[in-house]
Amino acid sequence: MPEPASQQNRGEDSPRYLLIGEVLRPHGIRGELRMRVLTDFPERIPQLETVFIGTGPDDAGIGRYQITHARPHQGYMLLTVDGINDRDQAERLRGLFVMVSIEDAIPLEEGEYYLYQLHGLKVRTEDGQTLGIISEVLETGANDVYVIHSPQYGEILIPVIPETVLKVDIAGGYVLVHLLDGLLPGA
Repeated sequence: MPEPASQQNRGEDSPRYLLIGEVLRPHGIRGELRMRVLTDFPERIPQLETVFIGTGPDDAGIGRYQITHARPHQGYMLLTVDGINDRDQAERLRGLFVMVSIEDAIPLEEGEYYLYQLHGLKVRTEDGQTLGIISEVLETGANDVYVIHSPQYGEILIPVIPETVLKVDIAGGYVLVHLLDGLLPGA
């Protein structure tokens, strides 16, 4: 069985865990897990020692598991963890998320950021108008889309492309955008 996850203090806006995968189903009869990869760094998964498994980063019942083996397989990752030794035990983890602690996250390059860091940032236009705050980031195949909650316009969808997103300032708490025609509802 898993070890209980530790309770460490962090900033309120920083999650304790980052998602790296989702358990889809058991693979075989020895407790191996078939995992859909949710990280941009799948090559790092076989090098991890520990993962956390639960319903999400805010789950109070997240379990800590030691990785015994991980390998890519047909576009997925197969993961073996201590304490999960048969198909029935693996089945109980179906649909849960596999996470790493924020301390074990890959350090990002200058100008890169994690999606959680965008939530709540103010969105401003070039002419100084505040549109609202980022409430969600949609990951599409072509580009991400910022979902802006705006008191004036309702929901605004901003495609994350060089023509629209001019600057992301995590420390300053804002994103500077150029509005293309048709992006504002009713405009």
